[in-house]
Amino acid sequence: MKATLWLLALFTAAVAIVYVAKNTLGHATLVLDSYDVNLKLQLEELVISIIVLSFVFYVFIRFVLGVFEFGERHRIKKTDEMLLSSLKAYFEGDYTKAKKNAAIALKLSDSSLVTALSGAIAARSAHELDKVSDRDKYIDSAIAKAPEDKSLGIIAKADFLINAGQYNEALDVLHSLYADGGLQSSSVLLLEIKAQQQAKNWDAVLELTDTLAKRSSANQNLVKQLRRDAQIEKIKSTFTDVRSLDQYWQQHVSPMEKTDSKLAVAAARAYMALNNCNSAHQIIEHNLPITWDAELIELYAECLGSHVSRQIELAEGWLRAHPNNATLLLTLGKLCAYCEIWGKAENYLEASLSVEPSHKAHLALAQLYEKLGKHESAITHYNKGLEFTLKKIN
Repeated sequence: MKATLWLLALFTAAVAIVYVAKNTLGHATLVLDSYDVNLKLQLEELVISIIVLSFVFYVFIRFVLGVFEFGERHRIKKTDEMLLSSLKAYFEGDYTKAKKNAAIALKLSDSSLVTALSGAIAARSAHELDKVSDRDKYIDSAIAKAPEDKSLGIIAKADFLINAGQYNEALDVLHSLYADGGLQSSSVLLLEIKAQQQAKNWDAVLELTDTLAKRSSANQNLVKQLRRDAQIEKIKSTFTDVRSLDQYWQQHVSPMEKTDSKLAVAAARAYMALNNCNSAHQIIEHNLPITWDAELIELYAECLGSHVSRQIELAEGWLRAHPNNATLLLTLGKLCAYCEIWGKAENYLEASLSVEPSHKAHLALAQLYEKLGKHESAITHYNKGLEFTLKKIN
């Protein structure tokens, strides 16, 4: 449009010059040296000719621009149609169609965002079809054509690497985004958490969950789950002495987190592995009134020391609140057997079996009868325990 306006202005200027020439010379001369032609026209004829030629040229330019604009509008419309079609096909699970249409949109697009989206959809569709070479080609093409929106391609690439267990390569790819600076999206941080989980780098996972916990865009229930899982794995695999475990449990685990039964189980097991039964029992005693967890109840009968009588008193208090809890009855049976309170031990174990038969209760009762010299009864319960296990397997 600008070119047309300039041409009109040029021809208007030409008319003005000719008009001035008439007032001074009385006629206009057009010389075409290359053909050695000398053409004289009256001013009126020249002006009319210029106007006609200008109009014809204007119509021609408008036609050319119209054809170009029509082609451009068609290309944009085609690109949008292909992108939307690929998205629909992708979410419907038609990855062949999604890949084909997204590839067309990627080729036609001159928009950075559309290019990035098309490349990501084409690559993810190719990945679902196990076409690795096509997948990588689409990702590289999208990143090269739309560097300002490369995060979509990099996120997809990192996701592919993580799914393949190549966590070090995935971390390198994600860190290339960090090199550009700026706040990274929650999806990028979640992907890095997956990679750090595979690398068993629990401190990094905890640091990332701290960041995500401050974002309203993140799924906070998921963040809490990821943080709890990282804490459990850190407790299970990191500490080799009671002092460092104490420091972590007291300083880095919040009071609210300590009431999580799964986290409490991990901590109690870690203390037991370090032969610190008292700390393990304290964790269990603190948590059971808050979260009635079967695994915590079972642990209470492990790693026994010199305070078992006190444990029996506490457990019997819990039993008054939960009179038909098979796991608690089993635990009390084990505690009483450890203290050689044979009659109570037998009653508690039989009561546990009457509420809910289990391999563990049969085994504990068989061991009790062995200590009491009741070998036939012991064999009976050993066999029942074995039968119970085989039934569960089958």
